[in-house]
Amino acid sequence: MGIEIDTLPGWRGTLARHIESMPSQAVVITLILINAVILGLETSEAIMDRWGSVLVASDRAILAVFVVEIGLRLAVWRGRFFRDPWSVFDFIVVSIALIPATGPLAVLRALRVLRVLRLISMVPSMRRVAGGLLAAIPGLGSVIGIISVILYVFAVIATKLFAEHFPQWFGTLGESAYTLFQIMTLEGWGDIARSVMEVYPIAWLFFVIFILVSTFTMLNLFIAVVVTSMQSENTRDIDAERTDALSGTELRRELAEMRTEMHALRVSLQQNASEFSRVEPGVS
Repeated sequence: MGIEIDTLPGWRGTLARHIESMPSQAVVITLILINAVILGLETSEAIMDRWGSVLVASDRAILAVFVVEIGLRLAVWRGRFFRDPWSVFDFIVVSIALIPATGPLAVLRALRVLRVLRLISMVPSMRRVAGGLLAAIPGLGSVIGIISVILYVFAVIATKLFAEHFPQWFGTLGESAYTLFQIMTLEGWGDIARSVMEVYPIAWLFFVIFILVSTFTMLNLFIAVVVTSMQSENTRDIDAERTDALSGTELRRELAEMRTEMHALRVSLQQNASEFSRVEPGVS
């Protein structure tokens, strides 16, 4: 939204420049970090018994600053505030903290920690990473679908092969899928495989093929989609910054040309006035 600051009239433009300035952003980021520490300290009963009143007062003071900041941004951007996804995210996170956490809404007290997530919207590098992850969701959906199909096929095979002797791992289709998901993460898969191989010596072939297909191929494809999306997001941001810089340069060039033309026009008018003043006495 900082690109549109120059389009804001009067006090709104001045206030927007102050809000978007580096010192103001640094203050907000510092308060977010302090708030994160406070929320962490509130989980300790010993610390709360001794410093609880101070921590609660500090938390409320920081929340008040966040509310004022959101209010100022709403006053500056008005309707355009809700067109920016990150601004809407900040608004929701701060609004949750304002809901009374009593009765059935007591669970919202734990959600106060979501204010720490504002750090993502405040730090450009984090914002780019989060944007890349969100942009990767469509591609990840296809990868997750393929992994789910592979997991289902191998779960059916494992249930038919190993359910009789290892019902704790492969007794049902759901248990087989859970066990294979654990194996896919490479967590304790060796113990499971060795136990099965004591009854089915050739079972190693099943586990090796499953790990090669699911872990070394599909999960790496999952990572590749995320990395590619992040690179694309970063490239778009760089191109946008470059375009903005070029636009600024073009504007400055046009202003310089306009000043040159105005100066030439002024000189021409002065010369004409001087010639007219010399000619007029002779005419009279």
